[in-house]
Amino acid sequence: MNRDSYNAFCATLPQATHVVQWGNADVWKVGGKLFAICGWNDGQDAFTFKCSDIAYEVLQEMPGIRPAPYLASRRMKWLQQYRDGGLSDDELQNHIKLSYDMAVSKLTKKLRAELGL
Repeated sequence: MNRDSYNAFCATLPQATHVVQWGNADVWKVGGKLFAICGWNDGQDAFTFKCSDIAYEVLQEMPGIRPAPYLASRRMKWLQQYRDGGLSDDELQNHIKLSYDMAVSKLTKKLRAELGL
């Protein structure tokens, strides 16, 4: 996956919003809650997403995947695919979608209704 395909995929998720922040990172949110980040790692795209406890333990053992800098250091279960060899594009999209679903689940019932989610 590259930055363009990442942004195109995230844009398909209902009510997802895009901002550029934190040193030119493409940041995606739903209802104001963060669910995915694409930034740089030594000149390569790095994709960051929230995950379940089990996925966090299993996926960080794969080549090219690590606990997300900054977020994981605050005991948050976020991973970053920072080089090739980790997840396929389809798998990465699935994990981004799961991260989106987790963010939606944290929204208030009222806000979910307002957003049509």
